[in-house]
Amino acid sequence: MEWLQALTLGLLQGLTEFLPISSSAHLRIFPELFGWEDPGAAFTAVVQIGTELAVLIFFRHDIWRILSAWSRSLVKPEWRGHRDALLGWYILLGTIPVVIGGVTLKDAIESDFRNLWITGTVLIALGVVLGIAEHVGRMNRPISELGWRSALLLGLAQSLSLVPGVSRSGATISMGLFLGYERAAATRFAFLLAIPAVVGAGIFELPEAIHGDNQYTVPETAVATVVAFFVGYASIAWLLRYVATNSYAPFVVYRIALGGLVLVLLSTGVLTP
Repeated sequence: MEWLQALTLGLLQGLTEFLPISSSAHLRIFPELFGWEDPGAAFTAVVQIGTELAVLIFFRHDIWRILSAWSRSLVKPEWRGHRDALLGWYILLGTIPVVIGGVTLKDAIESDFRNLWITGTVLIALGVVLGIAEHVGRMNRPISELGWRSALLLGLAQSLSLVPGVSRSGATISMGLFLGYERAAATRFAFLLAIPAVVGAGIFELPEAIHGDNQYTVPETAVATVVAFFVGYASIAWLLRYVATNSYAPFVVYRIALGGLVLVLLSTGVLTP
């Protein structure tokens, strides 16, 4: 039974990681709905490595170009104003808030923040924020206009995803829209910004996933991670095509509906916090 559960959670992770609907919320809510044990923060962090590997492969050309320009800028002054070199620095800057938050709030992330009352409320709240961001955002700034201030604000938004229900991509995309960036630009940078944070969190939680008292064994966690990779890769391709010509409105509706359902089920005792 645990194999089927792990497979299902890997599929769920791959489907929801890149959509602005919070994969961590789904990995918290659905096990509770089906009467399974909470997979825990360590399992969630490790399985996210699978979806981030999908990002690394999907954006391999962009990543190589950014890494190449950034590394050259360290030793060659003429490269320090190069757009890709600056983008590398912006990603590092945007990663700082989530690293600080992840380390200082580790205990809360693994316990208090996983309360379903918080998850349901946050799903609704950030759904409203995403809807407002799309309504008021100019959405006319390309990624080439990204600067230090925007990178830091996007990083601060990403750090909110430490709370299940926020959504890493949802928070970053919302901030990008508020700052006036195009949907595709905001989505693309959200994916790139997530790489250091998610891979780092997965490595940080790996010892706990291997040696801790977890619901799933190492092989089961590995299977979930592999499934998350393949499904996540397909999700990236679909979302980038979708946002090129469509709004985030369906995701706003889904977030509010799911959050409302969670709160109702908690109120009636069907779910326990």
